[in-house]
Amino acid sequence: MVTLGNDWDGIIGEEFSKPYYLALREFLKNEYRTRDIYPDMYDIFNALRLCSYESTKAVIIGQDPYHGPGQAHGLCFSVKKGVAPPPSLVNIFKELQSDMGITPPPHGELTDWARQGVLLLNNVLTVRRACAASHKGMGWEIFTDAVISALNKKNTPVVFILWGAHARKKAEIITNPIHYKLSCAHPSPLSAYNGFFGCKHFSKTNELLIKSGQPPIDWTIQ
Repeated sequence: MVTLGNDWDGIIGEEFSKPYYLALREFLKNEYRTRDIYPDMYDIFNALRLCSYESTKAVIIGQDPYHGPGQAHGLCFSVKKGVAPPPSLVNIFKELQSDMGITPPPHGELTDWARQGVLLLNNVLTVRRACAASHKGMGWEIFTDAVISALNKKNTPVVFILWGAHARKKAEIITNPIHYKLSCAHPSPLSAYNGFFGCKHFSKTNELLIKSGQPPIDWTIQ
């Protein structure tokens, strides 16, 4: 049984005993045994472990983990220190600098955001090496839908930051009118110039948090 070590255990813990998840678990056991799978199995749930349900005040929804060696560590768009930031993350830092005047950090690890209440959640939480979307449709989407559904029930406003079509589709679950949705193109080099650059989602998130009586995010990465 998976233990997350915070209030998520009581909120979504029952997902881990449902038939879809047990089937996913068997699939993953074989995948990790026979292939190179990312992230490390102990990092799969880092987004939930680092950002409790109660502390979540913003959500960034990714697609699936980076599929290169050493990149993925359980937070969408983030890579561990010492790993070169991938192009999408480079574009995120460019927009952050344009929007907030924050100089791009010397690394791409976003744990500082997670610890402040930014849930960095991929739609699918695992992937085969060099094979994007290889674990799509195996059950992760049901699990992450459950996470979003739980957040929809929060009685404090959450800002959902939706970059690209996959994230916008996920946000169809968000029906509680107290929450906010910010959407634009994905930060990928293929689409960043179609509306990601100039979206100002970092400053807009902070404006909405302040409006709802919550502390803003310090988007600076140490």
